[in-house]
Amino acid sequence: MTDGDDYLLVLSTCPDNAVAGRLATRLVEQRAAACVNILSAVRSIYRWADKLESSAEVLLLIKTRRSRYEAVESLLKSEHPYELPEIIAVPIVRGSSPYLSWINEMVNAAP
Repeated sequence: MTDGDDYLLVLSTCPDNAVAGRLATRLVEQRAAACVNILSAVRSIYRWADKLESSAEVLLLIKTRRSRYEAVESLLKSEHPYELPEIIAVPIVRGSSPYLSWINEMVNAAP
């Protein structure tokens, strides 16, 4: 295992699989992310416009480097259908050295 201080897991929810697939594809195509997992059937409960809401959503798990975070955030803000998309980055504290190297290679290679 390797120190993963330079790596992030970014979380973002989407309204459906079509949007999730489109955003995931764009993130990987633009090398903002090495990999995006799409998890369906997530239930979110939250307050919006002073009302309690409950929504079926799709969760994106976006693997990237700190140096590519701005590209991830920018793409999500510009292409996400939500007025206020969830964009939360969690540092990867440790990880498999070969996997972290692969993330590095994927987000740093020329498109």
